[in-house]
Amino acid sequence: MPHENHGHSGNHKGHDHADHSGGHSHSHATANFDLAFLIGISLNVGFVVLEAIYGFAANSMALLADAGHNLSDVFGLLMAWGAAAAGKRAASKRFTYGWRKSSVLAALFNAVFLLVAVGAIAVEAVRRFGEPQSVSSTTVMVVAALGIAINGATALLFARGPAGDINIRGAYLHMASDAAVSAGVVVSGFIIARTGWAWLDPVTSLAIVAVIVFGTWGLLRDSVTMAMDAVPPSIEPGAVEAALGNLPGVAQVHHMHIWPMSTTESALTAHLVTPEGQPGDAFLRDVCAMLKTRFGIQHATIQVEIDEAACALGADHSH
Repeated sequence: MPHENHGHSGNHKGHDHADHSGGHSHSHATANFDLAFLIGISLNVGFVVLEAIYGFAANSMALLADAGHNLSDVFGLLMAWGAAAAGKRAASKRFTYGWRKSSVLAALFNAVFLLVAVGAIAVEAVRRFGEPQSVSSTTVMVVAALGIAINGATALLFARGPAGDINIRGAYLHMASDAAVSAGVVVSGFIIARTGWAWLDPVTSLAIVAVIVFGTWGLLRDSVTMAMDAVPPSIEPGAVEAALGNLPGVAQVHHMHIWPMSTTESALTAHLVTPEGQPGDAFLRDVCAMLKTRFGIQHATIQVEIDEAACALGADHSH
């Protein structure tokens, strides 16, 4: 949606509505990271292909597991880039919030895809415990060391991202942690070369699977709850209701709803009962500014009612 403040106030059967969606968190700085995303994705796609080829050549499940891990990097970077691009797309009569929700769907797809992929890796790793196979440890170490360089370099591309942009911050943390995983594969290859412990290769691959599942489970949980329009975990609905209820002239708050418009933006609708009369447009602007500043709710729609009994939605006070 366009970067502008817009609101309207009208009298419909005694109800005033204010819709303030100005100041959405479409970080202009994100546009400056388009090249970083392009470089990061290109490097990781090339490395995934290289690692998969040498993983098969070296007969190393650890390398193949790390290739799967780096494939998750590609999806993660694509998701972050796609979310940034979708946030810039203007709303339409059909898509009134624009394409913000596409970032949630991308996160959900990413999580499901990764869990299926690591399941296949885990099955093969377990099978190898019963059928130990020789591993080319030198190849494993060289390729994994290259992974440290690529993941580390990609992380540096996002290291100076704005603190408030969780997409950029998430990309940085993801790549930095993957550099550490590749370091673990190097250590595994070194130990195998020194000791001949072939069983350490599938153990390392299972450890990588555990790391992926640990990170992906949170992504799956968050993406499902976002898709279900649950209140974002960073927002406490009780605190929001209390803040609205403590506003001057407000006797009651009902029909309050808070949901994610994307992985980075939240919206709210609420009915405020003000028996003493219509508080005016300045009040509505202040409410929206307070919600954005205190709770990070960028898109707030407030309906003011003089008499609760006149509410068209009835007396249901559920949130």
